[in-house]
Amino acid sequence: MARGHHDIGGLPGAGAIEAADHPLSDWEILADAINQALGARGVKRTDEMRRAREEMDSAAYRDMNYYERWVASMEAILIEKNILTKDEIDQKLAEFESKWGEP
Repeated sequence: MARGHHDIGGLPGAGAIEAADHPLSDWEILADAINQALGARGVKRTDEMRRAREEMDSAAYRDMNYYERWVASMEAILIEKNILTKDEIDQKLAEFESKWGEP
């Protein structure tokens, strides 16, 4: 089986894993809370989150950090399950950016 773009562990040049604790930003804490809430409500499962990450475009996956991948995965699942539309998400994002600036 070929490696997926998400399976970079042990590859030459992949670099060491950063093991030091670091403070989370507010949006990362919120992303974690939303992830937990969606799981508790049965909206998404861990295997769905993994599948969503594995199905991401390779370049997009490499350009995102850990929590950005979470957010993109949750968005994909919510759209897939017809809970939200891409337009609804984009509209709300535009409202947030208008109020608070670009993330």
